[in-house]
Amino acid sequence: MDNRGLTGRTRRIALITVIVATMAGCTQVTDWLKGRRTARADNAVILGAPEAEVYLKELYDLAAGDPATQAEIYADSKSAATLTPGPNTQLRLGLVLATPGHPESNPVEAESLLREVLAQSELLTPAEVSLATIHLNNVSRFIVANAEARRLRSSSSRAAQTEEQAVSQRLSSVEAENRRLRRELEEAEDKLEAITSIERSIREQE
Repeated sequence: MDNRGLTGRTRRIALITVIVATMAGCTQVTDWLKGRRTARADNAVILGAPEAEVYLKELYDLAAGDPATQAEIYADSKSAATLTPGPNTQLRLGLVLATPGHPESNPVEAESLLREVLAQSELLTPAEVSLATIHLNNVSRFIVANAEARRLRSSSSRAAQTEEQAVSQRLSSVEAENRRLRRELEEAEDKLEAITSIERSIREQE
């Protein structure tokens, strides 16, 4: 199969995943994408927090970009989370790790990071909470589905191994039976030869 075709298809799948994951069931994110802001008093502004569009653009670039772009985005998010650890940089790295279609995608690590981020939700904007929640739900479902797939493959492998052992045992049994029959045939032929020899000797004496 053409690797370029496979890579392109993987990127398209990753891009669709990002779009669906970001938009599904989240009207707040739709509002932010259209530039609207809610007027609720409890939506406090977090100074220095990135806008939702910043996260979404980076996720789009990550899903649709070439390997060099993907590597740069991952390295930058990893460096930021390491050098200036905090809920915003951890969220950014968690979202990058949760996005499929690039070599550094890691659902398990993403799940752990996003849980840590949501434990500090008071330090996040509503948009960041929504993004973290949506992607956490996605990676959690992916991990469960992947574990089930591994279980089924393992079960299938064990069943195949058991069947192979059963076939091997049956084959061994058949081979042993064939050896026994060959021995009995050889013994019968020896007895027949002995009887024939005796009869021939008797005829010669007559």
